[in-house]
Amino acid sequence: MIGQRLLQLGCSSTDHGTKSSGLGACEWLLVLTSLLFIIVTFPVSIWFCIKVVREYERVIIFRLGHLLPGRAKGPGLFFFFPCLDTYHKVDLRLQTLEIPFHEVVTKDMFIMEIDAICYYRMENASLLLSSLAHVSKAIQFLMQTTMKRLLAHRSLTEILLERKSIAQDLKVALDSVTCIWGIKVERTEIKDVRLPAGLQHSLAVEAEAQRQAKVRVIAAEGEKAASEALRRAAEILAATPAAVQLRYLHTLQSLSTDRPSTVVLPLPFDLLNFLSSPGNRTQGSLPFPSPAKPVEPPNPKTKDSPML
Repeated sequence: MIGQRLLQLGCSSTDHGTKSSGLGACEWLLVLTSLLFIIVTFPVSIWFCIKVVREYERVIIFRLGHLLPGRAKGPGLFFFFPCLDTYHKVDLRLQTLEIPFHEVVTKDMFIMEIDAICYYRMENASLLLSSLAHVSKAIQFLMQTTMKRLLAHRSLTEILLERKSIAQDLKVALDSVTCIWGIKVERTEIKDVRLPAGLQHSLAVEAEAQRQAKVRVIAAEGEKAASEALRRAAEILAATPAAVQLRYLHTLQSLSTDRPSTVVLPLPFDLLNFLSSPGNRTQGSLPFPSPAKPVEPPNPKTKDSPML
């Protein structure tokens, strides 16, 4: 706040700091002669000495090359000497300047092209005419250099996501310089950011890899949830034999409904239970061999019977 206040005081002091040197004796003699001529030819000369200034315009008068003291004339009527004075009109309305694409190097060493828009208006016409010859070029070059300096301290992600704060910082930096010229910067906006083709490809590959990783994580979580649900369903079916039979009938109905051309030959559920029992498992038409019982080795400590 203190810096902004000092900046305002400095700009206000420059507003009234444009003073012109006084006229010489010969110049005053020419002024008096011209005034006398206007008075003599008053009914006719008055039409050549009065001009009209619109509400959004201001007029700066130079008399024999000297800037007249005081503020700019207007709006309304103003008086000047046709032979001695020259006047310049300054438009006070908001002006728009488009900054073309120019290269910028970011904090993380990425090279990009940025264009912007600057909105400004003429605040002090007298100071403007005495300090600048080409307003648009001065603002364009100043904005390009300021933007390069500010964006060199920001990363690529910050530039893409924080355009509003960057535009505000750019506006403050520009206004601190242009107020000395009599120009007020109202607003700055970053219009577009253009990335090189190689950088776009690398960012696209990185984004695709992140999306694939998220897809794998979601699929793994789905598999985990499905396995937990199947485990709970198996426990419920194992505890209730009638539920297994109902599930079997529901599966047969689903097959006959979804695929009408498929012929389903259901087997009795009791036969399925008999075939799935451990003692009646078969592989094709041959029964599974029953596991052999281990033969216990003879104990040498046991004594033979006395009858043998």
